[in-house]
Amino acid sequence: ELESAFPGVTVVAEPVAADGVILATKPAVAPDVLRAAARVGVGRVLSIAAGVPISTLEQAAGEGVPVVRSMPNTPALVGQGAAAMSPGAHAGPEDLDWARGVLGAVGTVVEVPEPSLDAVTGLSGSGPAYVFLVAEALVQAGVEAGLPRPTADALVRQTILGAARLLTESGEEPEALRAAVTSPGGTTA
Repeated sequence: ELESAFPGVTVVAEPVAADGVILATKPAVAPDVLRAAARVGVGRVLSIAAGVPISTLEQAAGEGVPVVRSMPNTPALVGQGAAAMSPGAHAGPEDLDWARGVLGAVGTVVEVPEPSLDAVTGLSGSGPAYVFLVAEALVQAGVEAGLPRPTADALVRQTILGAARLLTESGEEPEALRAAVTSPGGTTA
């Protein structure tokens, strides 16, 4: 499927030597997969395996291999992702530029110290689930208030999209935007 969807991509059963490797596995198997890749030759590593520390990745990659650990999120699937990255001990400016290029192709990228990646995981890594939960609740509230589900769904999707665009494009702080909708004694309040 991948080969037919992306011309030029080749799927292989075993690792092959590479200048750059994107480690996109479940965290539990990430070190083993990286060790297998390192045995055939790895120039540098960008890990999106949640919660796997740089020290573990560097040990698996081998001595001197540059490692960048990152935490992207699912809106990357539509080119609107948010990712944070942290360099390992051997990652230089060129390695960070490479990682920034990969992650930046599908959204915004920020650099943070590795201890901050746990906060990033909870904030932007898990954040889309919180927005989707709010969307679910709003749709259900609309249905319970008498709207047909398709109508409630359409209104909620556009409300969230519009609010996100307003937040992003207005330059206003979230608190100011919320206050502007919440007039004293009004329906929102």
